[in-house]
Amino acid sequence: MNETRFRWRNRQLREHAAVIGGSSAPTKLIKNTTYLNVYLKQWMTGHIWLYEDRIIYTGKELPSNTDGTEIIEGKDSYIVPGYIEPHAHPFQLYNPQSLAEYAAETGTTTLINDNLMWLFLTKKEKAFSLLEEFMNLPATMYWWARFDSQSALRDEDKEAFDVQIPDWIEHDAVIQGGELTAWPDVLHGGDEQILHWMQETKRSRKPLEAHLPGASKKTLVKMRLLGMDSEHESMTADDVINRLEIGYQTGLRYSSIRPDLPEILQGLQEKGHTHYDHLMYTTDGSTPGFYREGLINQCVKIAIDAGVPEIDAYMMATYHPARHFGIENRVGSLNAGRVAHLNFLRDPKDPTPHSVIGKGEWVKREDKSLQEETLIEWEKNGIEPLDLDWEVSDEDMQFSMPIGMEMVNDVIMRPYAIDIDASAERLSNETHEAFLMLMDREGEWMVNTLIKGFTHSLGALVSSYSNTGDLILIGKSRSDMKKAFKRMNEIGGGIVLVNEGEILFELPLPLGGVMSELPLNELIVEENRLKECLNEHGSSFTDPVYTLLFLSSMHLPYIRITPLGIMDVKKKEVLFPSIMR
Repeated sequence: MNETRFRWRNRQLREHAAVIGGSSAPTKLIKNTTYLNVYLKQWMTGHIWLYEDRIIYTGKELPSNTDGTEIIEGKDSYIVPGYIEPHAHPFQLYNPQSLAEYAAETGTTTLINDNLMWLFLTKKEKAFSLLEEFMNLPATMYWWARFDSQSALRDEDKEAFDVQIPDWIEHDAVIQGGELTAWPDVLHGGDEQILHWMQETKRSRKPLEAHLPGASKKTLVKMRLLGMDSEHESMTADDVINRLEIGYQTGLRYSSIRPDLPEILQGLQEKGHTHYDHLMYTTDGSTPGFYREGLINQCVKIAIDAGVPEIDAYMMATYHPARHFGIENRVGSLNAGRVAHLNFLRDPKDPTPHSVIGKGEWVKREDKSLQEETLIEWEKNGIEPLDLDWEVSDEDMQFSMPIGMEMVNDVIMRPYAIDIDASAERLSNETHEAFLMLMDREGEWMVNTLIKGFTHSLGALVSSYSNTGDLILIGKSRSDMKKAFKRMNEIGGGIVLVNEGEILFELPLPLGGVMSELPLNELIVEENRLKECLNEHGSSFTDPVYTLLFLSSMHLPYIRITPLGIMDVKKKEVLFPSIMR
């Protein structure tokens, strides 16, 4: 088992020290290279010694013993530490394995991951077993401990969710609590349970991450007093300055839904901001197509192009997040004792590496992938294809709700008064309204209404991909919706589009009905096909995957469709309850 996430054993530590003494040889030696020392904030020249998955030495000295050592000439490369993604959502159609493998090839070799889907998809013990298996990936994988579900759950589901949280907080692979999207419940609603979990996380010496879009200074201060350490929802340079002033480690976001980084950095430059020690980048769980050019390497390039000094731009991707999470003794630098994550660059102004070493092994060399396949025991750990033993009936498709959901953008929904006849077999293409159903994957309850702005002509989209793992049905045609539902079940879960009885698109998601097994570069192509198909049928927006994910998310305005029913987000009131089947 790879030990780099927690500790090396005594025997390994003795072997590492023996390399310095010359009784053992390094496994790799990179000679005559230029490398970034983040502690001195300098480019330096010299040699880097690796022993298996650990950096043994960087400096001017050469090892006295090179018996069996792989010698790598580094004179044409600049070497920087592997990049860190401090805020990953590893289930946006992709899965943790496919994201980590793709990220590593583009230089992001450490990911701090959301654990939300494990709380819905499998038992805690099996989720922890998966975390152990992910240790064998080329990237180092850490995790968060969520305190809230982002949606409004039924009592039995909330109890099953909550009971898992204390053990996640204590797990060695978990290095932060949050992100806390239910902060209004804590600050204004008096939620003592979440506040207790926050304090237990701090007792474990792990930081807390807030989710505070548009928050006032007073709110930022109050949440800091309650224990929050970092925040990633800045949309402007002023937002960033406000958070830094109060003492937050501040994430600069460049994501598919909020690509704010260029404007933020331009604003910071205009303000004469020169202190970057408490800043880090995040791509915040972008959908597959946004990663066409990589992850954190994109952010570093944007920063350099915006005028951020090169070394500061790299340190925001490496040392600063490592220090914040208390893992600087493991990752974030090229100093002795760190995990051997190295990015080889042709030029400091181009942060996309031509070669990558992850955990001491070649991930990519001279732009050619060298990754070996990692076997993950998905089904053994409860992540299985969907296999529903029930079907959608005509009786389920009753749409008498007076209030529908109108799309403001990809993720924000506002209520509107339904004034069309929703009893027809197929709704008219002259309106952008479509049927909308949220159904329990166990088939016990459903919520029906209409959605405006998603399509003007598509017969059906059925998805087992959602925030809670429940099922989403959208479309103009009742018969197309039933056919799409049936096909979705046949392929073990996924996203299926049907129009006038014809299957237009299908994306199997056999990992719990939520995640694809495809490599990310192939998934990027499939997501683009999904977007093209939806655009042909009048989709008004650009990120349908996020639309599906956030239909039930209670941290976004104004109205949501949840397992409890149609809900007013601000008032936390059920406007129309879900119906038992």
